[in-house]
Amino acid sequence: MLALFLTAVTTLTVAIGPFDLAPVFLGLTPGQPAGARLKLALIATTTAGAVLLAFALFGNDLLKLLGVGLPAFRTAGGILLLMVAADLLLAKHSGVSSITEPEESEARRRSDIAVVPLAIPLIAGPGAMTAIVLLMGKAKAPLDIVAVLAALFVTMALTLISLLSANSLMRVLGVTGASALARISGILLAALAMQFVFDGLAGSGLFHPILT
Repeated sequence: MLALFLTAVTTLTVAIGPFDLAPVFLGLTPGQPAGARLKLALIATTTAGAVLLAFALFGNDLLKLLGVGLPAFRTAGGILLLMVAADLLLAKHSGVSSITEPEESEARRRSDIAVVPLAIPLIAGPGAMTAIVLLMGKAKAPLDIVAVLAALFVTMALTLISLLSANSLMRVLGVTGASALARISGILLAALAMQFVFDGLAGSGLFHPILT
């Protein structure tokens, strides 16, 4: 249970990137008073948490309804998370876990940006949705499920703290520090993504003799 909890916290934290969201949050809320930023951050993290919770509880049922096996989803999800990891390592944006320029421009003009784009897709993006479903697929016992859900709560709390302390974080980390942290996160996520791919291939039975 503890091992799965630590794995889940690491995976979700890297997939969501709470510290990467800090400069984006500042860029989308220029001139906003502290009270308004607090409200936006609370709504964004609560909404994103609810979306990810729904994926955690019903994601596997949706896969069964679509006729998609967990090994196939693990393999595809691992590849998707690899793309997110590549973004972090190369400091690029493939569109997997970011918003487009038109979305950012629209967000700057809107008075309420908590749900879109903050909650979706910046916090609860495709990478995070994929990660939570894959992690729930690893949960074999009730305590394992509790561990994954607890990890989700911890990650959302960390994200909220990051958004609320965005100014302080950017002063401490700076551009260089934030870039270094993103690359370290990318390495960790790449390793976790490859493990999901290996698990998916092994589960399919096609490459079982090679992978074991």
